Amino acid sequence: MRMERVDWPGDILSLVAQEASALVELLCEQNSGVLDRIFALVEPKTLDHRQSLTNTRDRVSAIVDYFKSSDRNSCRRFLTIVYQYSENIPLLLETTLVSITVESSPSPYVKRPRLDHLQSYMDALKSMVLQKYESVAQAVVKDIRLEDTWVYLRHRNPPRGKDRTIQPQASLDNHEGEESEHKVSVESLLKTTSRVVTLLGQAGSGKTLLVHCLGRDWAEGSFPSIHLLFLLEFRQLNLISRDLSLKELLFLFYPAGDDDEEQSDAVFEFILSNPEKVCFIFDGYDEFRAKLTHPEKLESINDPNKPLPLTDLLSGLCSRRFLPDCTVLVTCRPRDVTDMFGSPGFITCELQGFDRLGVKEYAEQYFHKKGDELKKKAVNLLTNNRHLLSMSHVPGLCHICCVCMEHLFSSDGTDLQLPTSLTQIYMQILLAFLKRINGGVVSGTSPLQRYRSKIVEMSQLALKGLEESTIVFMDTDASPELQEFGVKSGILSCVKLTREDGSSGYGFTFMHLTMQEFLAALHLMTSQNITESQLKKKLNLKTRWTTKIDPKSVFTDSLHVYVCGLAAEACKSSLVQLKGTEGITAWVQKRQATVRNVLLGFAGSTSQTGPKIVELCRCAHETQDAKLARAIGSRPQFELRNIRLNAVDMDSLAFVTAAADQNVCLDIGGCSIDPDCLEILPSFKNVDHLIFRSRKYDDKFAEALCGILCKLQALQKLDFISGGLTDVGAAKLARALKDCPHITHLNVSDNSLNDEGITEIAETLCRLPNIVSVLMGKNSISTDGILTLVERMSACNSVQKVHVEYVDFENTDLNNTEEPKNVMLKQCNINVSNVISLCNKLGGFSYITLVDLSNNSLGNKGLKKILDLLPKLGMIQEINVSENGVDMDGVVMLASALCNQKNLRKVDASENGKKKLVLWFDTSRRHNSRQLTPNVTGIHLHKKLSLTRSDIKPVYMTKLCKQLVKCENLLDIDLSHVDLSTNGALLLIRSLADCQRVTAVELRHQAEAFIKFVPEKAEAAICKLTEYKLCKSNVEKLSRILENCPRLSELDLSHNLLHDEGVKCFVDYLPKLKISSSVSLTGNQITQVGALHLVNSMNTCEKVVAVEVSLGVEDQSLIKFVQEHVNGKTLRLRECSFEVIHLKKLVEIVNRCPRLLTLELSSNSLHSQGLFSLLDSLVELSTIQTVKLRSNGLSSEQIEYFVKKLSSCHQHRDTRIEEPWLTGNAVASLIAKCLNLQPHIKEISVNRASINIITEGNSSPRSTFVGHSENFSPALQSISFDDCDIEGQHLAPLTLPIQKCHALQDLRFSQLKVDRKGADFFSAVIPFLRNLRNLTLDLKGAAEDEVATLMEALPKTTSFESLSLSQLVLGDHGATVLERALQSVPNLKSINLSQCSGWTAARGRDLVRGLVQCVSLAEIRLDSVILDEEGITILAQGFSRLTSLRRLRLESWRIGDSGTYELVKYIPSWTELVKLSLSENQFGQQGSMSLCEGLMSMKALKILHLTSIGSSDLVGVASSLKHCPSIEDVSLSWNLCDDSLARTLAEILPLCTKLKRLELWRNPITKEDENLKDQRLNFSSV
Repeated sequence: MRMERVDWPGDILSLVAQEASALVELLCEQNSGVLDRIFALVEPKTLDHRQSLTNTRDRVSAIVDYFKSSDRNSCRRFLTIVYQYSENIPLLLETTLVSITVESSPSPYVKRPRLDHLQSYMDALKSMVLQKYESVAQAVVKDIRLEDTWVYLRHRNPPRGKDRTIQPQASLDNHEGEESEHKVSVESLLKTTSRVVTLLGQAGSGKTLLVHCLGRDWAEGSFPSIHLLFLLEFRQLNLISRDLSLKELLFLFYPAGDDDEEQSDAVFEFILSNPEKVCFIFDGYDEFRAKLTHPEKLESINDPNKPLPLTDLLSGLCSRRFLPDCTVLVTCRPRDVTDMFGSPGFITCELQGFDRLGVKEYAEQYFHKKGDELKKKAVNLLTNNRHLLSMSHVPGLCHICCVCMEHLFSSDGTDLQLPTSLTQIYMQILLAFLKRINGGVVSGTSPLQRYRSKIVEMSQLALKGLEESTIVFMDTDASPELQEFGVKSGILSCVKLTREDGSSGYGFTFMHLTMQEFLAALHLMTSQNITESQLKKKLNLKTRWTTKIDPKSVFTDSLHVYVCGLAAEACKSSLVQLKGTEGITAWVQKRQATVRNVLLGFAGSTSQTGPKIVELCRCAHETQDAKLARAIGSRPQFELRNIRLNAVDMDSLAFVTAAADQNVCLDIGGCSIDPDCLEILPSFKNVDHLIFRSRKYDDKFAEALCGILCKLQALQKLDFISGGLTDVGAAKLARALKDCPHITHLNVSDNSLNDEGITEIAETLCRLPNIVSVLMGKNSISTDGILTLVERMSACNSVQKVHVEYVDFENTDLNNTEEPKNVMLKQCNINVSNVISLCNKLGGFSYITLVDLSNNSLGNKGLKKILDLLPKLGMIQEINVSENGVDMDGVVMLASALCNQKNLRKVDASENGKKKLVLWFDTSRRHNSRQLTPNVTGIHLHKKLSLTRSDIKPVYMTKLCKQLVKCENLLDIDLSHVDLSTNGALLLIRSLADCQRVTAVELRHQAEAFIKFVPEKAEAAICKLTEYKLCKSNVEKLSRILENCPRLSELDLSHNLLHDEGVKCFVDYLPKLKISSSVSLTGNQITQVGALHLVNSMNTCEKVVAVEVSLGVEDQSLIKFVQEHVNGKTLRLRECSFEVIHLKKLVEIVNRCPRLLTLELSSNSLHSQGLFSLLDSLVELSTIQTVKLRSNGLSSEQIEYFVKKLSSCHQHRDTRIEEPWLTGNAVASLIAKCLNLQPHIKEISVNRASINIITEGNSSPRSTFVGHSENFSPALQSISFDDCDIEGQHLAPLTLPIQKCHALQDLRFSQLKVDRKGADFFSAVIPFLRNLRNLTLDLKGAAEDEVATLMEALPKTTSFESLSLSQLVLGDHGATVLERALQSVPNLKSINLSQCSGWTAARGRDLVRGLVQCVSLAEIRLDSVILDEEGITILAQGFSRLTSLRRLRLESWRIGDSGTYELVKYIPSWTELVKLSLSENQFGQQGSMSLCEGLMSMKALKILHLTSIGSSDLVGVASSLKHCPSIEDVSLSWNLCDDSLARTLAEILPLCTKLKRLELWRNPITKEDENLKDQRLNFSSV
């Protein structure tokens, strides 16, 4: 095809000016011959000047400038030479030049072939694009006019105005940013070129049709700035697996004529040279199997002919990495928009759905040729049925609904069952398609049954396609019969395919992706090859929030929705028909129940986000299940953020909220909502609180909302916040609310309201009958407007709160004029000149309680006027004047007012009053003044001044103190975190001496600090001055101040910098100070020298009774003074690490302290040289009664030395030594040596690594003891070893020493691991202990023969009284020996056999017989002892002889009713019984009754434990407690008793006057019952 001549329509000179830069670039690249020809056209004078320029570019630029101002003919000749002789002319410039140079060119078609190729390809491209449109638009009902088809264009908004803190977002990753939209036509998307446009739309919204319409309009001459338009479908691109260059990709789908290589080269050269003239449309990114490569991962693309992976190639175009000025349009579903990477010029738009009028027009067009009656019925049904109308919002679904209506109206029968869900509509569509098979002829068999096999086969193919991300199927994917069936019915469509080798072929697709999804869901619900587990995996809720890092999702959006829809009861019969086998109904119902149960599980989750909640509502709506809807709708609030809410979403939300039996809040923020969707809101039956928060919601949105507000019957609260509401919209909103009788709350904060809009709403307040609050914060209102507003509000009796921070009001009951009212005027520029006017206007309020004037400009003078005027207005309780420019002079003024104004009770002046300044008043006396007597009104009011986080200079501290000492009330001054100097702190402490009403001064540097005053003279005062870096000179000043304070109780100077010299200075002053309780000098960085100064205070100050010093991790320095009932002195030294010199000094100090009673040395690492001197001093000090030596590194020799020295001591001495090595063999050997060295030891106890030795005085001070005396008889009466890692093999050294202890009465070994040597030890020792009374052998690991040896060694004396053998495995032999031993101890009073075992039933009975022969027993412990029923009977009968029994523990016996009865029937004879524990046994009703009868006579009983006895009916037991006057402790835990038990206990508690503890853990008792508030009822862990 040859190009026809086209004359240049404009001025040639203008052309040169327009293309000047391109001409300069072209001519600079030409040889000198071309330039010489052009120079020949120039006048000589001008030429000389141009040629004098040395730089070629300068000469060329000068020549082009010359021709811009020459005549037309010269200019035409210039352009002709450029065209004829220049090489490599850019194609776009060449196209322009050729049209104006034909006449003057001797050979006008020399360069025409390249231009012919471009024009030829453009014509062919337009033809191919038109063919594609005609193929797509075959079934289009209605002509598409792009100028009348609208999309929402999205863009980000910057922050608005002052104090707006929301920042604009840079990407779509964040879902909480503000985004606004405006409508543009689809046609406008290509009007502006050189940008990337993403067209979003859900399935069926018409994306594919619209982009083909764009192609059609381009081919017909629209969009002249676009020369080439390539429309590619991702479903076709999925077929390409090899790397392609851009050129190969374009000519694969839009090949050049006859594969002309020269033509394709010319066209591609044009594309590369003129990208701004090229447009690429990629349709259906959601159908693409892969994900575009992120631009940052792309390699630099220098060669446009280089083959690349398709994901790289398409990403390079979309992100403008190559062809940066081309136009790109991509269609996809909303969740895939993040893959577009936000390249420069990137914009996003979203297709609008049909509104009601659009649905009506489409339906009328669809039914235009189907009869007027059918058209009328169908159109009326679609537009009047809310569910069908909401589903018809999407154009594709609107078409589906029309097909469904046509099918239903043409069906036989008069009973028209309308579908109520999208799934049910598709079921009808499937039936309609099946009906086409036989030309509409209906037989008696259901189409689902008749074509069951084909449907099963097709649904299986649909699911396979979804799982493999396949939407276009090859011929080989299905049998010819199935393809024929699908095409004939209309379920499948044939498509022409272009393979990657360039060849053509045919494939097929489902008529729409949604039909493929529906059929796939049908397979999931009917195939027995799909397990329930596989089915559940398909039921994942999809979010509409995505990020760039999300993996590319399967292109299906609605599969789970259709699965849920098929779980509806209405679909059961269809599913049964598809299964076709007998008895299949139960299987179908089970599968449907599985789906509903999964959704119920989602409903119970509290972690679902707003988008998933919407998806869940859609699923519930599809199931039409009321129970599921109630479960979802029962949540108190639906919070939806930054998604598009369409009509189907709103309809689904309405379904679940209407099903809930409670009110809910619908909180919509940043969501795009079509105004038509608001018409669904009246169907939200239970929504009482509606919130809209976004700048998207403007006056137009508010106007649409106004039309439906009166229809929301349950609505009580409406929030329209952070939006674009102006005075116009606010006025309409206020007027609309007049028709909402139940409205109680209106919030229009953070909008763009001015004085007029605020006043409009304020005037509406009194007309709203039930209004409770109206919030108008963060709007724009002037100071004059504020004052006028306050005046108007004062006339409205219902106003409770007036909040002006951009205005905010709250109201209460209209008829209650005594309700408190708040006036909040923040950031209103109120200054001293406005105060009088403001106060006058506030006088109109009858009952103001709070006035907030923060963030204004009052200053000190304005504050003074506020203090004078506002408290007189009525019942004001609080005045907030924060951030009003008040300085410390104003704070001093407030301090004076606090002291002088009787009603001012608290002032908070934090941070010098600059940031926070709040005044609180006491209104109780004013309110009750008529009832109060003069004496009552004189009650001292507790006042408080808070100066936290202030920086108070000494001059202001002096002024404050002068004012505050005048206060005659209880007064607290909070100085926490105040930056006080040390001198300033001392100034405050002087108040202790200056004012006898100061009861506490507690100052912690830049931390918690306060001063407290009392109304009258304080009996005692506390002074704490911590973390102030006090040094010696400060101590002197402080001490002189404290000398004049006779009431000082406690002094705390901890965590300062006194050091040793400061401590000495203080100790020197100490006798002059009148301190009654304690002094703390902890944390003052003292050494051992300072510690000794503190110790010496016991000698220098007679009142000191205790000194505690620790120089380790637990730093402590404490001095205590004379207390009642304390006669001696105590010295505790921990971690002091004394050297020899320090120990000598300590000995000197201790020797001068005759009244020292207790000395404790812990972790001091005592050195040997000074240690012996110290130990000698301890022995010599006759007053010392207790010595504690803990972890001082003492060796065995040193302990032996000290014990030996104690033999010369004349008085009782308690010595406790603790060293980590005192365990096992070491401690046993040491004890043996001590017994040999010291005859006066009375008691020895070893517990873990600690020894406690108690010695009695030596009556013969001059006598000395010589070890190993034959006549030696130690005074030892008690020895015990408890949990100290001693084994039997360690006991040998103790044998002889203990055998000599004839006076020993108590022998105790606990947690001892016994072997044969251990058994031999006891066998050798016990027979020598003739005076032994108490023996405890709680042993472990003893073999049976060793136990028998032990039993043989048991005492058989009349003095023996107590035996404990718990946890022993006695065996039959041991039990027999023990039984015989018990017969030899007639005076045994206590026995403990808890957890003993190993005997047979017969030997157990024998053991019990021996036990009950001990008639003197007062205490028996047999926990967890195993006896048979006969043994229990023997024991119970034997109890009748134990009249002295005082304590009985039979826990974990599992005694049943009969055993309980046998035991408790002897209770009346136990008149002395004090404790009874039967926990962890099995009581029944009979056992409980028996116990009740027994309790009647237990007058001495103090402790009763019945924990976990297996009975929930203990009311009788509880009632019987009133007969136990001595009862103190009762445990009834873990018995599953209810409130009846607790109520009975509450009734008898007044009779149990000695009861201290009643434990009811783990009983289901209602603790909130007022009758159960007695503090003795312990419900812990109930």
